[in-house]
Amino acid sequence: MKKIFSLIFLLFLLVIITGCNKQTSITQNNNLTKTNNINNYSMSSAEQVAEKLEIYYFHRTARCYSCKIIGQYTREVIEQKYSEQLKNGAIDFRELNVELSENKEIAKKYQASGSSLFINRIINNGDNIEQDTNVWRLLNNENQFKDYLENKINFYLGM
Repeated sequence: MKKIFSLIFLLFLLVIITGCNKQTSITQNNNLTKTNNINNYSMSSAEQVAEKLEIYYFHRTARCYSCKIIGQYTREVIEQKYSEQLKNGAIDFRELNVELSENKEIAKKYQASGSSLFINRIINNGDNIEQDTNVWRLLNNENQFKDYLENKINFYLGM
């Protein structure tokens, strides 16, 4: 009985993880050359500071607990730490439902099909889009998640 319960639980977790994170891969920009470690998670970097950051959290209409938490933590970091950058346009943060017709074009640009966090570093008016998958590993530690994201944003903005 215990083995059956364990097997069902593992199958349930597998369904949740794959269902929430169905995505097409995005090609990383060739300008991403160095790797830094923040909180033991690798972070791509570029030689230039971004003029602007587009931080987009894509999701589906039906979201699991983990998907909601990623959106919540990301929104809290942006609103609490970067209100000035939001006001002056240095950061554009959006939560976008990929299933809504008004978001289809931007979801296609980012190749987002499910729950995912993307950061686009705009340098010399060019896009440097990357999907941040590290946030999924940090879900269970709110402080670590927020520190990681804040450090990454600060690095990209040269702060």
